[in-house]
Amino acid sequence: MKKLIFVLLYLSVVTSVQALPTDMLLHQATQHVVKINVALANGNDGSGSGVVIAKDRVVTNCHVVANATSISVTANGKSYPVSGIVPDWHHDICLVQVDNIEAPIATIGSSNNLQYEQAVFAIGYPNFSTVPSSTFGHVKGLFAMDDSVIIRATSTFKLGASGGGVFDDGGNLVGVITLKSPGKHAYYYNMPVEWVQALLNKPVLAVNTESTPAFWAGPADQWPFFMQVVHPYLNKNWTSLLSVATNWTREEPNNNEAWFYLAAAEYAIHDTVNAEAHLRLVTTVNTKHSQAIYYLALIAEEGGKHMEALTNIALLTQLDADAATKLKSTIYTK
Repeated sequence: MKKLIFVLLYLSVVTSVQALPTDMLLHQATQHVVKINVALANGNDGSGSGVVIAKDRVVTNCHVVANATSISVTANGKSYPVSGIVPDWHHDICLVQVDNIEAPIATIGSSNNLQYEQAVFAIGYPNFSTVPSSTFGHVKGLFAMDDSVIIRATSTFKLGASGGGVFDDGGNLVGVITLKSPGKHAYYYNMPVEWVQALLNKPVLAVNTESTPAFWAGPADQWPFFMQVVHPYLNKNWTSLLSVATNWTREEPNNNEAWFYLAAAEYAIHDTVNAEAHLRLVTTVNTKHSQAIYYLALIAEEGGKHMEALTNIALLTQLDADAATKLKSTIYTK
């Protein structure tokens, strides 16, 4: 009977499928993305990506242009010299001055207005490629930092795509491709456009201006909490995750993601009562938090609340079909 109820409920759900960008939209966005070429002080060459965001201005990551003796930008097959940079070393966002570059200017969106599970796509030049590459995904995390949010999305990227663009489903630039966590099941992070806009009226400095490390480049115990939780969570080190997440909730009691990771650790160590309470707190604040809904469905099923579990499965199907499929497999093979 349980399987029959599940099938009927599943068939009644209208899944919310967010379409890929149209070919025209993707083509338009690609025109804004350029290749960054760097000659380094040690004699090596480097490359990255960038986005044209204002007249004669291209944004990239500071780690792409750090320690450069010269920088050039390639757009539409033509190379342009970079005459200076506007760095925000801490946030890993640098503007480069490219006089008379012939490429359209991207429309700037808002990182702060993004929502969980919103469709996004990323464009960059990975692995010294001469042509741009696009990947598609959804927003999975928004982590408050310095008047904006770091964006975690499932739009993957490879080495060389750093500094490229993350665009929303309207083709607006909302983030800058920046870094990923180590390992096979990596988390991908993008810096917000609000930090890009903050540099537009800053003075232009010499290309070889001395750099300083970004916030993510220091020792692990100095990383933001949203980075500290990734390794223990993905590697199922629940004791470590519990410790980090507990500290996170103490220091940032209004941070919804802190409570989610605490709940994940609590669930793993069989503290189901606290895990459920904290997960419900998370979904009260953010009804589209698919990871929290996933755990709530597991807890409901394990507690014999089959209809509640099915309701959560139906909700998850609307948000993240792949996660819903995994959840159904987990529940119905137990």
